[in-house]
Formats: sequence, structure tokens, C-alpha cells
Amino acid sequence: MKKSNTQPLKDVINEYVNALKKNPKIKENIIVGSWGKVVGKIAKNATKNIYIKDRKLIVFIQSSIIRSELLMIKDVIISRLNEEVGTNMIDDIILK
Repeated sequence: MKKSNTQPLKDVINEYVNALKKNPKIKENIIVGSWGKVVGKIAKNATKNIYIKDRKLIVFIQSSIIRSELLMIKDVIISRLNEEVGTNMIDDIILK
């Protein structure tokens, strides 16, 4: 017997993935994973640790030169990371 509420598997998977993207922890992981894409390979390689706490992205950078460069474009980085998740998840970046 065929049920009347059947859906294609593709639609069910898309609904599930969209539901996961609404989860704040998933969005935080997307932001952390997008760090290298947004700042580039050199800055990504200089990054020792990165995490989110209280809507602030805390990033530990090994190179003081790269840290200074990233400080100058901090607002651009924030907007690009927020674009990756489609909402404002990051208010500030703290570079250490």
C-alpha cells in the first residue's frame, strides 16, 4: 500500500540539511571551517587555534605580522564569515 505523503528522497535530505544549518553549533562549525577560505592559505597556516565564545571569534595567530594584517581587515572578515552562514553569528574577532 502506497502512502499519500511520500516525498522524493532528495527533498527529504534537503529538508534535513536545511534543518541542521539552523542549529547554532553547526553554524559555528561552518564559520570555523570557513576561516581558511576567507583569510587565505598563509593566514590559515599561521593559525594555531580558533573557537567561538559569546559571539566572538577567538583566533590564535603565530605570526605578529599576519595578526596585524588581519586586524586591519577585521570588519571585512566578520562580514564574509557571517555571509558563509547567512546570519550574524560573529560580532567581533579577537586575534591573539
